[in-house]
This record gives sequence, structure tokens and C-alpha cells, in this order.
Amino acid sequence: MSTTPSPASFFDQIFDRIGEALQPPGWMVHEMQHRLVLMLNHVLQQEPEAQARLKRQAGRLVEAHWRNLSVRLVATPAGLLDLGPITQLPDLTLTLTEESPFSLARAAVRGEKPPVRIAGDVQLAAEVQWLVDHVRWDLEEDLARVFGDAPAHAVGSVLRRMGDAMRQFVARGPLARDPGDTPAATSPMGPGQAGG
Repeated sequence: MSTTPSPASFFDQIFDRIGEALQPPGWMVHEMQHRLVLMLNHVLQQEPEAQARLKRQAGRLVEAHWRNLSVRLVATPAGLLDLGPITQLPDLTLTLTEESPFSLARAAVRGEKPPVRIAGDVQLAAEVQWLVDHVRWDLEEDLARVFGDAPAHAVGSVLRRMGDAMRQFVARGPLARDPGDTPAATSPMGPGQAGG
């Protein structure tokens, strides 16, 4: 008796095959990451308080992952962002743990939070959360100009859900720290200590 694959698994298999066949060269990935940094810095330059907060985090690195995609961003002394060096250990790691693009899209349409594993410094997570909550930029509108309304809305939903997951991580942060730690000496937490 043969089983019919679900639409989700069929879609995921197609996504995987296309991803394997169309692996972008390293220079293209690097260029796309540079463009992301330029876009983020454009937004940050319109927010003096955001720049002041990033100046205080100069040299701190945040790494974000999904499937085989990742980006490393480091805060600069100017209060902006730059691509982080591969040799530096991240101070904060965000991992979107749902591998299936179909499941992510379905969850976004339903308004559900994607599963995000957050590991690292609680104070840095709080600063990143402040940026997510207070830096105003109509991402969906800008993405819609390039990709259309539906993809722009899906990306915006996923980013909002990641922000919600980080907010929950920050809210329970003091419980995850060693009672002997001072706020200025927060040690990184492993993935087993903080889950999204």
C-alpha cells in the first residue's frame, strides 16, 4: 500500500531540491549580506536612540540561522551594524528551528510564532528586543515594492514572531542566570538553557 505525500512534505522536497541545485556562490551570499547591512543601517540612521544603544554594544556579535542560511552582525562604535568576523564567537544566537518553509508560511498565515531558539547574553537580547520594538520601518511596504504583497506580508509576520520569541526570552532571563552573576557580567547560556 503506497502512501501519498502530504502537500507540505512535497513542497519541502521541492524547496530542498531547488536549494541544492541553485546554491549561490560565496561572493553572491556575501553581497546579499552586505546589502542587508546597508538596509539595516539606513533604518538605524533615522533613529538616534537606536544608534546610541548600539554604540554601547560595540563589538558584540549576533548570529542568526535558518536551515543552511546564516548571518553574523556586529555592532560598530558608530552605532551601526557590520558583518561580523567568522572567527568571533557570537554573544547572541538566534536559530529558527522550523526547517519546513511550508510550515513556516502556514504558521505565519495563522498568526503563530515560529519556533526560535535563543542562546546567549540576556542583556544583549534585551537591547536587540528594544530595537525590534522601537525602530520603526515599514519593511512590508519596502519588500512589497520588490516582491509583491503576499511574500512581503509573510516575511513581516515571521520577523514579528521572532521578536515575540526574543521578548519571552528576555522576560524570563533573570531566572536563567546564576544568582551570583551581576547584570554586567552575564555569561552566555547554552541552547539547553534557553529555548524559544
